[in-house]
Amino acid sequence: MSSPLAIGGVSAVLRNLLDNGIVNVGTALGSVKVTAVAPDTIKLDQPGQPASLNLFLYRVAPNQGHWNSGLPSYSSNGSRQTNPPLALNLHYLMTAYGDSDFEAEILLGYAMHVLHERPVLDRAAIRVALNPSPLGPSILPPAYQALSASDLADQIEAVTVTMEPMDTEELSKLWSATQAHYRPSAAYVVSTVLIESTKPTKHALPVLSRGPVDPTTGRDRGVAVQPTLLPPFPMIESVGRKGFELQPAMRLGEKALLKGHHLDGTALVVSFGHPLLDAPRTITVGANTEGSTVEVQLPSGSAAEQNWPAGVWTVSVDLIRPGEAVTRTSNVAAMLLSPIPLLAPPPTMSRDVVTGALTVTLGVGPQVRPTQAASLALGGDTAEANPHAAATGTLTFVFGNVPPGAQWVRLIVDGVESLLVNRTTTPPTFDQSQSATVPV
Repeated sequence: MSSPLAIGGVSAVLRNLLDNGIVNVGTALGSVKVTAVAPDTIKLDQPGQPASLNLFLYRVAPNQGHWNSGLPSYSSNGSRQTNPPLALNLHYLMTAYGDSDFEAEILLGYAMHVLHERPVLDRAAIRVALNPSPLGPSILPPAYQALSASDLADQIEAVTVTMEPMDTEELSKLWSATQAHYRPSAAYVVSTVLIESTKPTKHALPVLSRGPVDPTTGRDRGVAVQPTLLPPFPMIESVGRKGFELQPAMRLGEKALLKGHHLDGTALVVSFGHPLLDAPRTITVGANTEGSTVEVQLPSGSAAEQNWPAGVWTVSVDLIRPGEAVTRTSNVAAMLLSPIPLLAPPPTMSRDVVTGALTVTLGVGPQVRPTQAASLALGGDTAEANPHAAATGTLTFVFGNVPPGAQWVRLIVDGVESLLVNRTTTPPTFDQSQSATVPV
């Protein structure tokens, strides 16, 4: 593969190819200068200038054939596993300049003929064009000396040069963007340049056996087949409260019911992860004989209030399946841990005598951390919690002029609401305990 110097290397090879081609065929124009600069840097008002030919790289585009052949791959611990190439197409504008009649046209014809005869930049031509040794490194500019390290000749894909049709509208836009005077031009696309990183990677060792190996015969078990469409690994399909499966969220102290398949086994441990925690919380279940469900009791008390923040949690299971000796890990499922507004005794409420603004101080569980977003809804009015520097079980909210009387209470922490709706009845009803009386 090529290095990041390959783009400059292609321009240098094309310039060398045109320079040698014009000299070899000979023209009636005398000496011809070949450059690879932006069109607006070429001086056209200086007398006695020789005819010249310029290559301008005006566009770099992804090569569609190689673009999705490989993406950067990293293992679970962050180590790099592959170095996929950056595949590019280079679009050039070749322009001829001349002061006399027909000079530009003649020069452009010779140059187009040279590129037509060399549709592929072979490896030998690339090495000759980029090797500064015949002239001596001190003669060449530093930028050109560095191009010898582009490794363009060593890439797997051949570098091809193809004429690219451009209509008058495209040419007009291009020359307007360069802010230069139009001259006879032809467009070409060079494909494909493959730039690859040289960062160290890791590769897995070859597989020597499939499944457990018999210590006597030394033969592996082979591929295990089961007559079902279910994968043979533990999987969690849903997480809910036992006996209240329609409830959308859990609360501390309740028993969670994990539904799925292949959940039977020993040494079963349930892991609960949260974005604010550095390490997951684990609960050991031990042996589980039911393959479709796992019951796990969520903790309660002051320690749980501090260590189990409300919000969206991830749940996974580690266990040893029957007949196996290795620990299996299930997929990751989501669990909503609901906040609890403490309404007994009632929250403290006070009104501003002038504006009617209502200030509410409410006990909450579990404790709300400083980075968590918390809001309170009284009926249809909502207010954000005042900032707090540490985890707290008491939040203060400042509302507008909330109507007096009984109002339904909803506490929202990190997008998860407290449980206001009682879904055990048909149709569902509001939980009568989740209300507070707003003073006049």
